[in-house]
Amino acid sequence: MTENDKQEMLIVTGMSGAGRSTVANALEDLGWYVVDNLPPQMLRPLVELAGKAGTSLPKIAAVVDIRGRDFFADFQEIVQSLRNSSQLRVIFLEARDDVLVRRFESVRRPHPLQGDGTILDGIDAERTRLRAVRESCDMVIDTSDLNIHQLATTISERFAAEDAAGVHVTVMSFGFKYGLPTDVDMVADVRFLPNPFWVPELRAHTGQDPEVRDYVLAQQGALEFIEHYSLALAPVLAGYQRENKRHATIAIGCTGGKHRSVAMAREIARRIGDLPGVAISLKNRDLGRE
Repeated sequence: MTENDKQEMLIVTGMSGAGRSTVANALEDLGWYVVDNLPPQMLRPLVELAGKAGTSLPKIAAVVDIRGRDFFADFQEIVQSLRNSSQLRVIFLEARDDVLVRRFESVRRPHPLQGDGTILDGIDAERTRLRAVRESCDMVIDTSDLNIHQLATTISERFAAEDAAGVHVTVMSFGFKYGLPTDVDMVADVRFLPNPFWVPELRAHTGQDPEVRDYVLAQQGALEFIEHYSLALAPVLAGYQRENKRHATIAIGCTGGKHRSVAMAREIARRIGDLPGVAISLKNRDLGRE
């Protein structure tokens, strides 16, 4: 296998209960060959086996986690060695403690590390063991606010367009009152614009509707912000491509995530979608919330 034909490999790891099985299924649907619950020591034989398969098996993904027990201790060393011989990326899935506890309770299963303690004891132990792994990963996805369908969609958005783009950018609108998104690269605040919520005839509409969009973009500073922010993003996204950062998320926030951020995110996505090597996905995180 030549330098230009390195095997493309994806390792899925992270917190128990954060959605590794859902991600594995989504990758399989995208044509990846997926192996679940693989001990780290089996990663290199898997790469070698896939290499012998040639073009019939160009993309492989392995779910590797603390279910591997003591075998997991060698994870970091093995991953680093594989980075020199394959196009390897590592995804880390995480979620808030309260969300993980609720998920374990809903399926009535113990945490793999809780022993005689509580679920939270197991989560704390796992976070400690995975701290260094998380810091070295290529991509961190927080699944706290995602159901299984939304997580599968997120994976599809991030990996389906990779062959056609140098960097896949998700532009996300959100509402500050529902909290800052945790898995984003950049955040912009558009609360400096007048809020259509206080215009009676616009309140029930969203930034997806022409009347709200036109109102927002007509406000003083709106188009100027869009133009300058899009220009500022151009060298950033070009740099991401040079550094082989394949995914980026840009969050645009207003108070409720319904009017200003939705309209502004759409226009910013349109502008940066014209940049070389950039593929765009648009996501409205809080649209539809009361």
